[in-house]
Amino acid sequence: MLPLNTFKTVIKSTPLVSIDLIVRNNNNDILLGKRKNRPAKKAWFVPGGRILKDEKFDSAFRRLISDELGLFQVESKFKGVYQHFYNDNFSDENFSTHYVVLAYEIYFDGDLLSLPIEQHSEYKWFTERELLLNDNVHKHTKWYFQHDEEADRLIR
Repeated sequence: MLPLNTFKTVIKSTPLVSIDLIVRNNNNDILLGKRKNRPAKKAWFVPGGRILKDEKFDSAFRRLISDELGLFQVESKFKGVYQHFYNDNFSDENFSTHYVVLAYEIYFDGDLLSLPIEQHSEYKWFTERELLLNDNVHKHTKWYFQHDEEADRLIR
């Protein structure tokens, strides 16, 4: 783990690479968590997280599905590469955060009460329509379900 000041310098200076998990259940609903931390604090957001330095992609994916959902193995479908820009960051200092996001769709029908609450204070299943109409769902999450040019996709 990086020292705090080094991590701040990284975020000020470079984009972070992350994986977002578009999680669907058997009803085709989408799992969102209410974020506890900045950026996107208090917004409904898909689970996911950063790829760590020297961490291979497949190891990061396995770590994230385990940490975020308690899963050890899952089939996934690549949805695309996105860019997320935030005016704030995890700290109280004034600088932006930039993510390059690899989005994957997976299926999960587990118990929401069993999900970890480190990053999210609660979880909820949304239909695509519900999440697109909900003002508390973050725009970057909505982008995964919008079928127009509004989403900041790099690769389709």
